[in-house]
Amino acid sequence: MAASGHPTYRAALAVLLLGGTAALWSRLPESMPVHWNVHGRVDRMGGRLEGALIAPIVFVVIWVAATWLPRLDPRQANVAKMRGAYDVVISATLTLMVVLQGVLLASALGLAVPVNRVVPAAVGLLLLVMGNVLPRARPNWWFGIRTPWTLSSDRVWARTHRVGGYAMAAGGLLMLATAVAPPAWVVPLFVAAIVLAALVPIAYSYRAWRQEHGA
Repeated sequence: MAASGHPTYRAALAVLLLGGTAALWSRLPESMPVHWNVHGRVDRMGGRLEGALIAPIVFVVIWVAATWLPRLDPRQANVAKMRGAYDVVISATLTLMVVLQGVLLASALGLAVPVNRVVPAAVGLLLLVMGNVLPRARPNWWFGIRTPWTLSSDRVWARTHRVGGYAMAAGGLLMLATAVAPPAWVVPLFVAAIVLAALVPIAYSYRAWRQEHGA
């Protein structure tokens, strides 16, 4: 996994994403699917410009922000200590953008892509990666579970990221389950995954802060 943080890997992703999009541009229809519901059915169409360029733009913004924002962090020393974990998460996120672009382009070209299987699986894997490395995050202003309570106490930060790692990994497993679950289970599993991955760490950070202050 550590190798995925190397700039060469990200450059290869950029070439694949931008080169693939450019190569297929002339074959893309003027109207193409740009959004699907949780059951994998298209619920919004968009123009070729929107459909083909949203993912590359987001990819570039994430890469640039991930490169430059840590340099502005007053706690740069902590960022350096967790650099391996940070790079893994950023590279995994960029990989997800490439996967999403591949799904979108393939669908626009008329290929039968099981969006309701591929996308949840990709997002679930990203959450698993994030959950695995989250406990290694050190207090900083750009990366991790940044709530008023984690940012006010390094001890609360450490406790929250340890518990948050488990919660996010569990959410990732539930998201993976939506890729193979019967239709009736998709929405409940999706909601449970979001609650575990996003809301539980926030709620726990508040609880840990109250415990630390004897409230």
